[in-house]
Amino acid sequence: MALYTIGEVALLCDINPVTLRAWQRRYGLLKPQRTDGGHRLFNDADIDRIREIKSWIDNGVQVGKVKSLLSPENSDEQDIWREQQEVLLRYLQSGHLHRLRVWLKERGSEYPAQTLITSLFIPLRRRLQSQQPTLQALLSALDGVLINYICICLSTARKKNSKDALVVGWNVHDTTRLWLEAWIAAQQGWRVDVLAHSLAQLRPELFDGQTLLVWCGESPTAAQQLQLTQWQENGYPVFPLNGN
Repeated sequence: MALYTIGEVALLCDINPVTLRAWQRRYGLLKPQRTDGGHRLFNDADIDRIREIKSWIDNGVQVGKVKSLLSPENSDEQDIWREQQEVLLRYLQSGHLHRLRVWLKERGSEYPAQTLITSLFIPLRRRLQSQQPTLQALLSALDGVLINYICICLSTARKKNSKDALVVGWNVHDTTRLWLEAWIAAQQGWRVDVLAHSLAQLRPELFDGQTLLVWCGESPTAAQQLQLTQWQENGYPVFPLNGN
């Protein structure tokens, strides 16, 4: 198992070493190993955890509240999903997108969308979210395969006798997450279309007669939550997508 110094982790995760020390000492979010000389060493699971912490904070969650939201550590199930991440990474790095599409079709028939998204695709996409051009290219390739597959799933779901809805992003930047949420909604019984671009301002009156499923990101603001409630009280069919 690879081990990384705090300096290497700082570069991999684009984060200040001082911040990593604070997350460990002040908030108990990290448990790195130590060398005989007392220097911190981080493994791949630590890297995943740091990226998860960073993602929650980037989405507006206060650092003191992050611990209760983190995935369990060192579980057998996590190890299994980590192995699946490595399989997908190998497909991406070797340019075998056809194999990735076949893998996704097979797993999509075995697991609910919610499970695949929470346990596999969100952690994998966090690993690839970086300023490094190579990782950006891999993330773009992964997202393209995901969106293409989800479009097929949404098309199949439209053949069922379900309720129609429009999936809308409200002031979010990760368009792929919008499609992932649409996939979950389709498996929950909706026939959905996806508004391609996130809206900075949402006005339900512009979508007369349509049910809106609204994705506000992993951590909606208090103002967004209040506005969604007010729209519902005023009779608009607007429902939040809860995310993961």
